Amino acid sequence: MALNCGLIGLPSCGKTTIFNAITAAGAACYDGSEMNRAIINVPDPRIQPLVEMYNPRKTIPATLEIVDIPGLKAGSTAGEGRGTRLLGHIKDVDAVLHVVRCFEDPAVAFEYDTIDPVRDVETVDLELMVADSQTLQNKIDRLQKKSKTGDQDIIREKNDCEKVKASLDDGISARKQTLSEKEMASIRECNLLSLKPIVYVANIKSATDSANNHVKALQAIADGEGSEMVTVCGRDEADISQLDPEDQEEFLKELGLEESSMQRLIRAAYRLLGLVNFFTKGEDEVRAWTCCKGDKAPTAAGKIHTDLEKGFIRMEVTRYEDLIELGSESAVAKAGKQRLEGKTYEVQDGDVVVVRFSPPK
Repeated sequence: MALNCGLIGLPSCGKTTIFNAITAAGAACYDGSEMNRAIINVPDPRIQPLVEMYNPRKTIPATLEIVDIPGLKAGSTAGEGRGTRLLGHIKDVDAVLHVVRCFEDPAVAFEYDTIDPVRDVETVDLELMVADSQTLQNKIDRLQKKSKTGDQDIIREKNDCEKVKASLDDGISARKQTLSEKEMASIRECNLLSLKPIVYVANIKSATDSANNHVKALQAIADGEGSEMVTVCGRDEADISQLDPEDQEEFLKELGLEESSMQRLIRAAYRLLGLVNFFTKGEDEVRAWTCCKGDKAPTAAGKIHTDLEKGFIRMEVTRYEDLIELGSESAVAKAGKQRLEGKTYEVQDGDVVVVRFSPPK
């Protein structure tokens, strides 16, 4: 399962700079009509020790797709033009990384004459909510026709949609509404933009700006809705991403940073979506796989191959920490720390697994 994150924000907020910092893609920094896409490897320090232990022919990390969606302006939802297409792109992503400019620099053009994270967030949120309101209205119109039969389930579903739409029209995004399971079920097919899980990205000019008033204002917004915020020195880290790996660490230290923006954002996105990594290993390959926290063993096995899910028998599980500490599978087994788990087992972050299954006939 490849995690898919979309970068959104006002024109010239630094989205493409952040995109380049994460992906090293070297994309042109302008807000055109085309998206930038890149699939990157998810850094995981646990892979290298497994590689050293098994010396595999291949090493395959988990992957992440990053989509740089051109800037949203006030009024983007009007008509059926460019803005509508951009909003449609947001529907395709699993999580939103909302980039907000949090630095002053007259030499760097911006959508407004002043820097105001609160205004900028509200501007983008409004566009998402207007689009969501339109989407819900379309569904309400369809349900209205069906409700004439007196079907109580359809009437309840229509009422749920009307309730959510009313709150959107009052300026409350879907993710800020306390929706019941039934209400969530009623609106699920609408794939609302303002319901997407979100991480705010404060684009700052240098590491010394990490606690400026603009960053504090954005942090207050994130705290108010229970979201995360990550500060990123977009320009510096875009430069760092072009360096050789061995030089990147030294450059980060010079800037007073312990890790890259890519690592911080990926961790935030994993937490946002409740994702975990588990591993398979052997002489052929060492590979990281991604599943959702709480996924049962057969579902996680299906990430490797659908046949493993269909014919699942059991999963042999070793904790990564035990394998590294004891040095070998045989030592883990001798210590009684290798487990056999069945269909109800929830795969944990760091599990090293072997799946036993019955091949389909």
